[in-house]
Order: sequence, then C-alpha cells, then structure tokens
Amino acid sequence: MIRVFENIDICSRNSFKVHQQAAKIIEFDCNSDLTEIFAQHITDKWMVMGGANNILFTCDVKYPIIVPRNEKIEILCENELGVDIRVGAGLEWDELVAWSVERGLWGLENLSLIPGKVGAAPVQNIGAYGAEAKDCITSVEMFFPEQGGFVTLAAEHCGFGYRESVFKHTLKGRVIITAVTFHLSKSAQPKLGYGDVEREVESRGGVSLTNIREAICAIRRTKLPDTAITGNAGSFFKNPIVERNLAEQLIAIYPQMPHYPTADPEKVKLAAGWLIDQCGLKGYSEGNVGVHNRQALVLINTTGNATGNEVITFAKKVQKIVTDKFGIAIEAEVNIL
Repeated sequence: MIRVFENIDICSRNSFKVHQQAAKIIEFDCNSDLTEIFAQHITDKWMVMGGANNILFTCDVKYPIIVPRNEKIEILCENELGVDIRVGAGLEWDELVAWSVERGLWGLENLSLIPGKVGAAPVQNIGAYGAEAKDCITSVEMFFPEQGGFVTLAAEHCGFGYRESVFKHTLKGRVIITAVTFHLSKSAQPKLGYGDVEREVESRGGVSLTNIREAICAIRRTKLPDTAITGNAGSFFKNPIVERNLAEQLIAIYPQMPHYPTADPEKVKLAAGWLIDQCGLKGYSEGNVGVHNRQALVLINTTGNATGNEVITFAKKVQKIVTDKFGIAIEAEVNIL
C-alpha cells in the first residue's frame, strides 16, 4: 500500500525536532509498490528516510521523501548453531534486538536501544559497546531505480567500516534498502569489554542475553537524552581515528585519555566525547543548541526551537575548540541535509 502526504512539517518525523517543510512524503509497505512510486511520483531527485534519527534538516525538502514501512521478520533457515532472518527495512531497530533476545539469539544485544529503523543499520553500520551491525549482517536487499529492479548485495561487498558503508558513498541516493538479512547465533558470544557493561551485567546476576540487554539499556538511558523529550540525533560526532604516534604523544600528556585499538595497528581510536568534555563543553549551550550534560558526543535542541543551521554553527564551534586544544579534527556522524 502506498500513502502520500504533501506539504507537511517534518518536525515530528525527525529526532532533532527541527521544523522544515517536505513537499511530498511517500510511504510504502511492499517492494512491488516501488515500481508504481517511481512511475507515478518520481520525476527527478528523491531521498529515503527511515526514522530520521541521524539526519539534520537545514532546509525545506522540495523533492519526494520515500519511507519504507515493511516491518516483517522472516526466518529463512535455522539449525543447531543459529538462525538466518530477513527483516523489513521499516522495523524499529530496537524491536529487532528485543525479538532476538527473547528467542535466545546472540549478536545484536549490545546494540540495544539504538534509535532508528533496520534499513538504516547497514548505511551507518551502527555500532555501540564493542559491537557493530556488520558483525551479523549477511546481505542487504535494495531497489535500484536506475535498473528498475531489485538487487541483493552480500555483506562483503557493502564496504563496511567504522560508521561507513557503500551506501554512504557510491550507492548514496541511488538505492532504497528494502530488507536486511542477519545471522544470529544460538551460542553465547558476550561482549563485555566496553565501558561499564561488565559491571552492569554482573550487578544483574551475571552473563545472559537478558542481563546484557538490560545493562546496555540502563547505561544508554543514564547517558543519553530521550528523543521524545529532547531533540537530538544521538552521537553527533564520530570517534576520531588517528595515527599511533599522535595518539602516543597525547596519551603522554593526558594519561587518562581513553583509547582503543583498530584493525590497523598504526591507527588508534580516541573518544570524541572525552575530548569535548576536556574542553569544558559538556553541558555548555548557546541560544537554542547545547552539548548534553551527561554525554558530550550529543548535541541537543535545548529549547525545542533550534534550526538546523543553528545546530551546524554550534557544531563547528565545538569542532574548532577541540582542534585548537588537541590538534584533532572530529567529524560529524550526522547526515546534514
């Protein structure tokens, strides 16, 4: 089924709660709807939007916005080791995590309570607490308007990296993700080495899927603002990956600086939130925009009246202050439209 909305304010459709007008929003339930949509509603430019949890709107959108609404979870195959599932792009990500935990399936539990839709997970290669979506994704299904048909891309061809994928580069604006397939394990594969996860899990009685999920949710609720109350897009900045020699120089000056290994032994990942906090910016605000007082990675719409351009101006100031102090450039993780 296709639903079309014209000339509407998208404030309630983006997590930053920014007021902008959309000329047309088109929701679809079935893959077969896409052929009709492109035949009847699309003449030139278009974009895809899920929950808009990682988008900052800075202007009105004059072209159609396509929104997937397929929420089906389908078991493709199952054996004693694990389960392969196909999930519609329109399902809320955390509903998928809850579904897997309830069935004793491992792999997604550390990604609990991340806002957004399943279709956005491979685009951003969402990650948290030592896990990434790519760890479980086996393939991504998409509609390719240029070819007028559907394509399935195996995970090894998705260009996954830290907050990276082919969908942010060569396929950006060219495909509509309709479903994602995952492999989930039936054997315990706990990842507890990040932050306070192990302590929180132990306080709940030890390692289990339920305890890990509850621990992650508790940590996130403590540190991150609720988008239903305060406009935000989660982590606004990426954790920077720097040359090892620079990291070692900084650690010599700041021994308490958090740092993490990467796949490249000559690179080190630093914590952008810690860098921002050390600049005295946690809880700082100007006008309608501020840095969250419990998690410096998060910029918030403090008054509910912020514009996208106000957020960008504020973000650039934060970036400059960090660069001036540490000699490190932190990049925005949020997509700016």
